[in-house]
Amino acid sequence: MRVAVQEDPFDFAAEAAAFSRGAAGAGAVVTFTGIVRDVDGGLRHMEIEHYPAMTSKEIGSMAGEAADRWSLIDVLVIHRHGRLAPGEDIMMVATAAAGRADAFSAAEYLMDYLKSRAPFWKKEVTADGSAWVAAKDTDEDALSRW
Repeated sequence: MRVAVQEDPFDFAAEAAAFSRGAAGAGAVVTFTGIVRDVDGGLRHMEIEHYPAMTSKEIGSMAGEAADRWSLIDVLVIHRHGRLAPGEDIMMVATAAAGRADAFSAAEYLMDYLKSRAPFWKKEVTADGSAWVAAKDTDEDALSRW
């Protein structure tokens, strides 16, 4: 299991290939990449802050919970912080399991957790100013199904 909280961009293809090669015995590998999106067409960039002493520990705990709950062979979570422009990769989740159902379920669980509970603070910066991103009811609803 690997959790990386980093400012630098990551190479999705290289990360996915290395993860897949290292998942001995897996029958399924599921990957997901989140991308900074510009919903209204005016986003200049997003600023993501976190508390380093807490963030990796919390994400690692959730990844460990997912690994136990779905009998995963391996888990990878990468999440960026700092200044990110629209179109940049913001995060990646990869799960490996004996079968696809566990790999998909665990990946969805981790994505829902990262969206609603991971200790990050996100600010959107536009030409009109900046605003902190508020939690959405839909994200909480997605997490509550687990």
